[in-house]
Amino acid sequence: MRGSAFNRWFARGWLSAGFVFLYLPIVALVVYSFNDSPVPNHWRGFTLKWYEALAQDREIQSGLWLSLKIAFLTACGSVVLGTLAAFALVKYKRFTGRTLFNGMVNAPLVMPEVVIGLSLLLMLVSVQRAIGFPERGMMTIWLGHMLVGMAYATVIVQSRLLEMNPSLEEAAMDLGAHPSQVFWLVTLPLISQSLMSAWLLTFTLSLDDVVLSAFLSGPGATTMPLVIFSRARLGLNPSVNAVATLIVIIVAIGVLVASYMIAHAERKRLAELAEAARN
Repeated sequence: MRGSAFNRWFARGWLSAGFVFLYLPIVALVVYSFNDSPVPNHWRGFTLKWYEALAQDREIQSGLWLSLKIAFLTACGSVVLGTLAAFALVKYKRFTGRTLFNGMVNAPLVMPEVVIGLSLLLMLVSVQRAIGFPERGMMTIWLGHMLVGMAYATVIVQSRLLEMNPSLEEAAMDLGAHPSQVFWLVTLPLISQSLMSAWLLTFTLSLDDVVLSAFLSGPGATTMPLVIFSRARLGLNPSVNAVATLIVIIVAIGVLVASYMIAHAERKRLAELAEAARN
């Protein structure tokens, strides 16, 4: 009895220590965004002047807006391409080049971002010299982020497709549904939670990416992480804490809303299954 109680409290202690290690720096960042002192680790009183300064900082504002646009487009594109890749790998067990295709899809997960960024930079520069397009900027950053995001989205959607009961799709086809109807009416609702999870993950990965953005950015296309990274070399301005706090709030709200929607969809699905079982 004592051993089980010790194990329970020991596990809780380690879990609490892990949460403190992960979230204490974020809490400190939020707190010091309201610090009146320009010195980051010296508290001098509560103030909102750094948020007022942020409202006048056009560089951070433009970088934040660019990062949000790229992250949104990256998440959408990654989910679409990742879903197509996952379907190809799960639904078609044998086709020419399947092993190579699977390896190429998963390669960005294990390859250093420095290598990915450098290779994309060399390729895009060569393409630009040959046909004059694309210019380094928002599009090239988006292409690089989507390359990595697609790999993560493929893994998430693929795992859900492997767990899904294929008899549901077979039953729909036996009842006369076309393959497109099966996808939109049966498969897509069943994998909607994994699609939302993939969207949130790729959005977050794109929003805070530095390495790929540094290689693929051009004049007039500087993302927020690059702005913060460049300012960190000369000493951080406390207004950076303010913009980071806003990002934390945006991400937290997005996660809460997505979690609620996923939980609501799961409860609805379970209720429908229970109703079908009773009938």
